[in-house]
Amino acid sequence: MTARPYHHGDLRAVLLASAERTLAERGPAALSLRELAREAGVSHAAPSRHFRDKTALLDALALTGFERLTGRMAAAAATPGDFREGLHAMARVYVSFALGNAALLDLMYARKHAPDAPRELTELVGRLLDSVMGIITEGQRTGEIVPGDPGVVALTVASALQGFATLNSGAAPEEADALLPGVVDVLVTGLLPR
Repeated sequence: MTARPYHHGDLRAVLLASAERTLAERGPAALSLRELAREAGVSHAAPSRHFRDKTALLDALALTGFERLTGRMAAAAATPGDFREGLHAMARVYVSFALGNAALLDLMYARKHAPDAPRELTELVGRLLDSVMGIITEGQRTGEIVPGDPGVVALTVASALQGFATLNSGAAPEEADALLPGVVDVLVTGLLPR
């Protein structure tokens, strides 16, 4: 029997897409370069041209996840309007991504904190934070939100959105969409009576 010829125009993309499906369905422990090669119809050694080992595959998955999320967050940050409208847009994007890609987001944060995380991953995380920081510093500049350390404000916003996504995992997207504006409004106005 002769081996099947290599037909993939972009084997790396095929492997990453398959890995992301496996991650979502069965978790990171189920990821295997050999199994991904079998699914792609290539030799078991072919993935090594793109990923030296499973850690490199996990890093690549985290990178692609942060690239997608960062692009969407930057687009939301550019939404015309005031601080509240921009924050609502960013919140919808983040929560939608978190609910639709829970396993990937877990992996993204796990690899971000790994001691051997690649420099590119750290840079992408910085760009994601820049999107959030940009809207906060602009809101402070225009007087729409209180002055203070924008890093603390960004951490508060990010923590609230991640917590909201975690608490609503498994909920129907329309349920989360209905609750999110109220959560963002409380975040913007604070808990103290006015």
